[in-house]
Amino acid sequence: MRQSQVRRQTHETTVEVKLNLDGQGQVTSETGLGFLDHMLAQFAAHGLFDLEVRAVGDLEVDAHHTVEDVAIVLGQALDQALGERRGIVRMGAAYAPLDEALARVVVDLSGRPYAVVAVEFTAPYLGTLESDLVIHFLESLAVHARMALHAELLHGRNDHHRAEALFKALGRALDAAVRLDPRRQGVPSTKGVLG
Repeated sequence: MRQSQVRRQTHETTVEVKLNLDGQGQVTSETGLGFLDHMLAQFAAHGLFDLEVRAVGDLEVDAHHTVEDVAIVLGQALDQALGERRGIVRMGAAYAPLDEALARVVVDLSGRPYAVVAVEFTAPYLGTLESDLVIHFLESLAVHARMALHAELLHGRNDHHRAEALFKALGRALDAAVRLDPRRQGVPSTKGVLG
């Protein structure tokens, strides 16, 4: 079973994530940030991952520490659930529309972290979440999942739609990349190792 459970506790947050890569898209997310919970639900539902996220953070300061630490722990959970990454497809790409918005996400589970996030928001906040934290979330996730991540918004006016399209595309791209290819023996690299 490609599952993991990761917990992180700091002076600023306590975050616990349970992840099943071979799930059905069942989601429980309690971060104290409604918009982040909504985005995590889109990610898991469209990636068909079973995901539980529980976070308690210093929201009296702002959302930054909570968002960052949820991304760190989710990335670590993804890395742990993949194990040695044997037999996976490795790369995945997806477009996701939401009304007028269109996002493209491409991932490579190469073991080498990198993020290119070509995203700008007009509104300073999405719900109670600072909109630039969406970008920080994606960058932090890429580092701790040890993946290359390219995320881009191609169209859209409504920032809620644009962010949601991004998380849907992220879920679908990762769903494609984590799939097991029955033809593949070992890790998907001509070097014989990932990273």
